[in-house]
Amino acid sequence: MGMHEYFKSLSDLEKINRCPGKFKYEEHSVAAHSFKVTKIAQFLGTVEEKAGKEVDWRSLYEKALNHDYTEIFIGDIKTPVKYADPDLRERLGTVEETMAHHFIDQEIPEEFQEVYRNRFKEGKDDSLEGKILSVADKVDLLYESFGEIQKGNPESLFTEIYEESLVTILEFKELDSVQYLLKEILPDLISGEFTNQAELERRTSKILKERNTEQTFAN
Repeated sequence: MGMHEYFKSLSDLEKINRCPGKFKYEEHSVAAHSFKVTKIAQFLGTVEEKAGKEVDWRSLYEKALNHDYTEIFIGDIKTPVKYADPDLRERLGTVEETMAHHFIDQEIPEEFQEVYRNRFKEGKDDSLEGKILSVADKVDLLYESFGEIQKGNPESLFTEIYEESLVTILEFKELDSVQYLLKEILPDLISGEFTNQAELERRTSKILKERNTEQTFAN
């Protein structure tokens, strides 16, 4: 027993591609996603702190870095599939948790086991840091799907993922960081020139309007 197997497993995260089984112009690994989510969460946390909130940075970084580690046990499940059935989502979560605990019991030295049980548990809770993680995760997913839409990927799945990501982000619109995202970042995302720009702008505006969020995109 030792940390060797854990360190070795980190390289395995580079081999797990997100959204498997669909044509993509660009592959994204779980390892790359975890890094990007952490960087996005860092910025969102900075916005919250600048707005007067107290951010537990250790908690935020640990949540962001570890939030998808357990996918090493069952792989990445496409977002629409995972969220279509709440019971399926709960069962997948239970399987991941059980396998993570088994891994910790078998491979992590006893003196560190409780620490890693906390690090591997679901980080998207009701704390400010948990909410920031939820948003950061969806922001990266928004950009991944946008990249495929922008390149003209014919798979409708990426439009579905884009819309689902934006809808979830809007569930946290009380956060200052989400307001900044909507006012300063989303318009830049939409304003570029690409084949499906008008349609994506229409879909984005529709979602914002349905959730009582005003936004005007400059052409």
